Amino acid sequence: MARLNKKRTESFPGRCAAALAFLAAFGFFQFAYPYHLIRREQMTLFVYDWDYLRQTYGGDGWLARLVSDFLEQFFHLPVVGPLVVALLLTGIGAVAYKISRKFLGRWPSLAIGAAFYVWSFFRETGNLYITRYTVVMLAYLALVLLALQLRRAWLRPVAAAALLAAGAWALGAPFHHHYGKPWSVPKIEYDRVIGLDDETAREHWDQVLKLSRKDLHMQEASYCYNLAHAMKGDLGEALFNHSQDHHWTLLFQVSGDQTVFTNGLAGEAWFHVGDMTVAEQSAITSLQASPKHTGARYLVRLARVNLISGEDAAAQKYLDLLGKTLFYGKWARSMMPGRQDEATRAQLDAARANLVRTDFVHHSDVPRSVLLSLLEANPSNRVARNYLLCFDLMRYDLEEFMQDYAPDMIPARIYHEAVLIWLSQHDRLTDAELARYGVDAATVDRMNRFGRAPGKYRNTYWYYYMQALEGR
Repeated sequence: MARLNKKRTESFPGRCAAALAFLAAFGFFQFAYPYHLIRREQMTLFVYDWDYLRQTYGGDGWLARLVSDFLEQFFHLPVVGPLVVALLLTGIGAVAYKISRKFLGRWPSLAIGAAFYVWSFFRETGNLYITRYTVVMLAYLALVLLALQLRRAWLRPVAAAALLAAGAWALGAPFHHHYGKPWSVPKIEYDRVIGLDDETAREHWDQVLKLSRKDLHMQEASYCYNLAHAMKGDLGEALFNHSQDHHWTLLFQVSGDQTVFTNGLAGEAWFHVGDMTVAEQSAITSLQASPKHTGARYLVRLARVNLISGEDAAAQKYLDLLGKTLFYGKWARSMMPGRQDEATRAQLDAARANLVRTDFVHHSDVPRSVLLSLLEANPSNRVARNYLLCFDLMRYDLEEFMQDYAPDMIPARIYHEAVLIWLSQHDRLTDAELARYGVDAATVDRMNRFGRAPGKYRNTYWYYYMQALEGR
C-alpha cells in the first residue's frame, strides 16, 4: 500500500502538467487562434473512396499522410479541431516524459517532456505547417517507448531499430521540408485575416464586419468589409467608415503573381457581383497552387460556379467528389442536378439572372468594363451597381460616376456627397438640380459644415476627394 501511495504521489506532478498542457493547447486554438486550423482544413480533402485512398496514400509515409489528412477534416469543426490538436501535442509531451523517466528522475523528465511539448506547440502555429509532422513525432516517440518496455536490455536496441525501420516506411522521414519551419510563433493579427477569409467564404457577413474592425489596416480587411456591406445593401453608406486603399480594396485581381490566399479571396467578390468566369479562374488558380493541389473550399466554389453557369456535367464532377466527404457530402448531394429543392433552384435562378449574355474577352484588371457588362445583362444587379459606383468614386472620376449613377436606383449618403461636388464643379448647385438627384437640404448644410471643419467628417466622400486634391 505504501508503495502504491508513493507511486501515485510521484505521478501526480506529471498528470497535472499533462492536464495543464492539454487545457493550454485547447484554449489557445479554440479561443485565441480559432481560424488557423479551419484554414488548414480548407486546403485539404479526405475522400471516403477506396480507389481514391489507394492512389493518394501509396508509397513511403502512407500511414502518416492517411492519419493526418483524416484528422485534418475535423478541423472544420470549432471545438473538435482544437481538441484533436490538444490531444496530439499533450501526447508528445507525455510520451517524451515517459521515455525520459527510463533514464532520469522526475523533474528532469518533466523538463524534457515540456520542451518537446512547447517545441511542437509553436511549430503547430506555423502558417504553412501540416499536421503530419505532429503525427510523425508522436508516432516515432511511441515506437521508442514501446521498445523500452521490453524487460531484457539487449532486446531494447534491437526492437527499437526494427520498429523505427518499420516507422520509416509507414511514417516517412522524421524531418522533411514539407513539414514547415522548425520553429514558429503565432501571428494573432494574421489569424484575424484568415478569419475574414473564412467567414467571407461562408457568407457570414455580420461576423466579417466584426473581424474587419478599424484597427486592422490591411487591404484584405477593407476588401472583406466592402463585400460584406455590399451584400447587406449599404455599401454606399458605410464605405468610408473603414480605411480604403484607392480602388484596390474593392476588387482584387486574379493572377499567378498573387499568393494562394489573395487569389482565393479575390474570387469571393467576383462571384457575388455575378462574374462566374473570374470566380472560376480564382478557384482553379488557388486549387493548383494549394499545398496538396486539393481544397474543399475551392471544389465547393467550382461546383457552385458551374451550376450557375449551366455546366451541369462539370458541376457533377465536383459534387461527386465532395459527396464522398464527411462534412460536405450532404450539401453536395442536395446540389446534384435533379435533386435540388425549390429554395436551391430559386437561388440558382437568381444568380443566373446576373450572367453576361454575350461572350467577351475580359480580365480582372479591368473591372469597370466587366461591371458594365454585368449591368447591361441585368440592370437590377444591386451588388454590381454599388461596386461600379464606388469604383468610379475611389478613382476620383466624377464624370464616369455621373454617367453610371441614377438617383432612383440606389440612393446613398456618399453618392449624394459626390453629386454635390460634381454640381459645384459645373455651377449647377440649384434647387432644381438638387431635387433632380434627390439631395436634401441637410446634406447641403453638412457639406457647408465640412468646409469649416473637414477633420470632423473623415468618413465622407468629401474628405476622401479633398485628400486627393491636396496630394496633386
